Amino acid sequence: MNNYPPVILTDSSILIAYYSSKDNYHNAVCRFFEQCTSELITTTACVTEIMYLLSADYRTQNEFLNDLAQQLYQCIPLLPHDFNRIKQLNQQYSDLPGDFADLSLIAISERLNISAILTLDSDFDIYRRYRKQPFQRIFLT
Repeated sequence: MNNYPPVILTDSSILIAYYSSKDNYHNAVCRFFEQCTSELITTTACVTEIMYLLSADYRTQNEFLNDLAQQLYQCIPLLPHDFNRIKQLNQQYSDLPGDFADLSLIAISERLNISAILTLDSDFDIYRRYRKQPFQRIFLT
């Protein structure tokens, strides 16, 4: 049994891999979810991205929506001051370019003081919380 942080931010990439059985990381993500008891948090921006990327099959989308409704993941809405922070991050990371869903996770990580993130996105090796703190990436085993 792995010892994961009690609360983990969850990026779109992980949830897409979980719901898409054809994804290269699907089995690894399924194994992770079987052993993880942490509270998983995402943002409304990530939910929008996930719904779009799963749009090939409404049944898969509905499975995801059902799990959101059952609170398998906590979906954190963005507040007005989060948009100001996202605007700053968008400028700071303009060379990546900044992905709105990713930047929403950075803003939420700062607002809720959560450093752990579950992602397949290597940009989170570059992104910094509070301009200097790296994320604690949770790697799939």
